[in-house]
Amino acid sequence: MAKKKLFGNNIKPSCKYCNMAKSSDGEKIMCEKFGEVKAYDSCKKFEYNPLKRIPKKELSLAKSAVNDIDF
Repeated sequence: MAKKKLFGNNIKPSCKYCNMAKSSDGEKIMCEKFGEVKAYDSCKKFEYNPLKRIPKKELSLAKSAVNDIDF
């Protein structure tokens, strides 16, 4: 049985999460192999690094529309 990776096994390759990438300004990433590339590019040298992944923010509930009468 395959070991389940952090954030699941089906992660789309992206330079944003690559172990060889260094963060840079905006949409550009500095890659050790290919230099400056777009953040959503990928190549065959992709190595996933879960620590570079930024989790999505939780949605907040709308508290103003809920009253005690509703329950």
